[in-house]
Amino acid sequence: MIRLLIADDDELTRTGLRSLLSTEPDLEVVAEAADGTEVLPLVVERRPDVVLMDVRMPKLDGIRATGLLRAELAEPPKVLVITTFEHDDHVYDALRAGAAGFLLKRARLSQIAHAIRLLDAGESLLFPDAVRALVTARPAPPAAVRHPRLTGRETEILRLMATGLSNTEISQRLVISLETVKTHVGNLFTKLDAANRTQAVIIAYETGIVTPGSPAT
Repeated sequence: MIRLLIADDDELTRTGLRSLLSTEPDLEVVAEAADGTEVLPLVVERRPDVVLMDVRMPKLDGIRATGLLRAELAEPPKVLVITTFEHDDHVYDALRAGAAGFLLKRARLSQIAHAIRLLDAGESLLFPDAVRALVTARPAPPAAVRHPRLTGRETEILRLMATGLSNTEISQRLVISLETVKTHVGNLFTKLDAANRTQAVIIAYETGIVTPGSPAT
C-alpha cells in the first residue's frame, strides 16, 4: 500500500483528490494539509510515501515545504507537485527544491496514479521538454555558478538523463551494465547534491553541463 499526504489550501481540491485516489486499491490517503506549515509535522506523524504538493499556499508555499522535508528528514517522502500552470516559475523552484516531478491538476486519475507509483518505485517523473522550457524561461545563471567536477562518463550519462532516458535505456545506449549506470547515477546525485533525476537535470542546465537545444550524446 502506498501512503499519501495531500497538501493543498483548497478544500475542494483535497476532497476531490482523496475521493479519486481512494478508488485505487494500492493507494491510501493517510493525511491532508491545508498549508505548507502542516506538511512536516504530518509527515513525521503519518509517514506517507508520497506527498501531493500544491505550490501556492498562503503561509508556507509548497516550494519551501519541499525544501524543509529534505533539510529536516533523513529519508523524506517523494514529492509530486500538483499545479494549475505547466510553465509556472513556482514549478521550477519546487523541482529545484527536490520535488521528483509535477502534474497538472487537470490530469486524469490514471495519470496521477501512475505518477505516484512511479515515484514510490524510486523513479522521477521527468518530462524533458517541460523541464527544458522551464529552464529557458528563466534568466541565465551567473557565470560564477560552480561547475561540478564530473568524469566524462558521468557527463555522458547526465546528458542522456536530460533526454528522459531511464537507467535501462542508458545502459543499452552505452552498452554498459545496468549496475554500472546505477553507480554513476548515484555518484552524480552526490556530486550535484541532487535528490533525484529531475533535480540533477535542472542543476545540469544551471551549470551549463547541459544546454537547451544541445544534441544528446
